[in-house]
Amino acid sequence: MTNLYGSLEAGGTKFICAVADEDFNTVEELQFPTTTPKETLKKTADFFAKFKNLAAIGIGSFGPIDVDPKSKTYGYITTTPKPNWANVDVVGALKKRVDVPIYFTTDVNSSAYGEVYARNNRGENIETLVYYTIGTGIGAGVIQRGEFIGGTSHPEMGHVYVSKHPIDVANNFDGVCPFHKGCLEGLAAGPSLEARTGVRGEHIDIASDVWDVQASYIAQAAIQATLTFRPEKIVFGGGVMAQNHMLERVHRMFEELLNGYVPTPPVKDFIVTPAVDNNGSATLGNYVLAKGLVK
Repeated sequence: MTNLYGSLEAGGTKFICAVADEDFNTVEELQFPTTTPKETLKKTADFFAKFKNLAAIGIGSFGPIDVDPKSKTYGYITTTPKPNWANVDVVGALKKRVDVPIYFTTDVNSSAYGEVYARNNRGENIETLVYYTIGTGIGAGVIQRGEFIGGTSHPEMGHVYVSKHPIDVANNFDGVCPFHKGCLEGLAAGPSLEARTGVRGEHIDIASDVWDVQASYIAQAAIQATLTFRPEKIVFGGGVMAQNHMLERVHRMFEELLNGYVPTPPVKDFIVTPAVDNNGSATLGNYVLAKGLVK
């Protein structure tokens, strides 16, 4: 009997559980809404407990989370603003039902890992990559020379401060983040669109100025990643970037902001959307991380 490898994308809106074979082909998948921790984690454990030849699980979770194996709260979601989910022991809950090795990291770290794996499988030879998700929230994962970047914990690049766009200054818009006024997530995550306009992003006209406001913040994120990590590739995933016109706007504003200061690859090759279809980078990354736990 061959090994199976599990993936859990623990999102603030939905959980995606999946199991793959040795070649990372998904053999079964289940999605369900993120409700209470008790209900959601029971459904998760029920799914994985069915597979008797499950060898390991990779988890990419919304955060902040504790990724330090020496910490008393390792495996926990910690100070999240999501109601009822602060200080929840995700790994511990699964271990009670599914006694296999578990790799626990952020959802964006899983996505970054999956992107590197997918791109290298098609011959890109990427060693350093930054992955941002621009959706309900904003987070980023960084792979450098094949390893995750992080010290005492994982990066929180969604909450860096950015220069406010003149339109937001004029309208005294400080963003929607409950922790900070003027951070990237508060100003550029999906909910900021509705907060400005009263309309969900998918229903906003392509000619609206709000898209250039949004792109200006995403371009600033790309500038920060470029100057901090000097990556070979920056990948923007998530629902906001699914708008086909956004990438071109970000490219244009990135080049204006960088102003030739440091060399980068051509912008269309440097700042891209995911190589894995349907925002499946995290699932692939979780499979690869899980398999890496099995000796």
